[in-house]
Amino acid sequence: MVSPVLRAIRIHPVKSLTACTTDEAVVEPWGLDGDRRWMLIDSEDRVVTQRQLPRLAQLSAAPLPGGGVVLSAPGSAPLTVDVPDPAFTVLAELFRSKVEVVEAARAAHAWFGARLGAEVRLVHLDEPSHRRPIDPAYARPGETVSFADGFPLLLTARASLDALNSLVEQGDHADEGPLPMNRFRPNVVVDGTAPWAEDGWRRIAIGEVAFRVAKPCGRCVVTTTDQSTAERGKEPLRTLARHRRTGTGLHFGQNLIPDGTGVIRVGDPVRVLE
Repeated sequence: MVSPVLRAIRIHPVKSLTACTTDEAVVEPWGLDGDRRWMLIDSEDRVVTQRQLPRLAQLSAAPLPGGGVVLSAPGSAPLTVDVPDPAFTVLAELFRSKVEVVEAARAAHAWFGARLGAEVRLVHLDEPSHRRPIDPAYARPGETVSFADGFPLLLTARASLDALNSLVEQGDHADEGPLPMNRFRPNVVVDGTAPWAEDGWRRIAIGEVAFRVAKPCGRCVVTTTDQSTAERGKEPLRTLARHRRTGTGLHFGQNLIPDGTGVIRVGDPVRVLE
């Protein structure tokens, strides 16, 4: 029997932009080092993601030592953005929570505005250790999260994607499949499991780092966005609604909370602890 292993690690330096793949990553209490420490907000200080602007999928941000990023887009000159001075913060709205953020230099706002045709500002999370608590229904006191939707890491499994694609192939929008894993924007991708095995996990270890499996990940319209073209379809939400609905949620993947820190690497064994 094949043992589960970590097959891929993905970091999203700016929320909703293209993911960066890496062979190893440092696990911090609030997520992978460099993951979703930047995001965009609108003129009313509300988060902007692919939900509102699917074209974000075609923009990239590469991490720099020290926390800065290099922004890039097809046909555009790259722009280096340094971590801003945290002396002045803005209160931004990230879904149901308010979080203090620090604005990047104006050149970053202009760069995004020119490519998106929208008034947006790039902001940074300067203190992930206390700015944004995880939902206390799932977290221990003092546990926090970056600009991720709700939890420090998102795990998906290759076997479950294969099973989902088989269901898509049998549905009304088979021409949209097979769907790639980047539709689901995970941090860690596991191989060597049975389909949907992750639904039964409560605690796991990736290499030497332990995680609690907090809850299934509810999926939104972002999963219907082709991450190369920014065009939207119907899948996988149509198929998830038929086969992976719990209450009002359409689920694929599992949210993780670290029980410790350390380094995870592609090829690490994945052990089910509970």
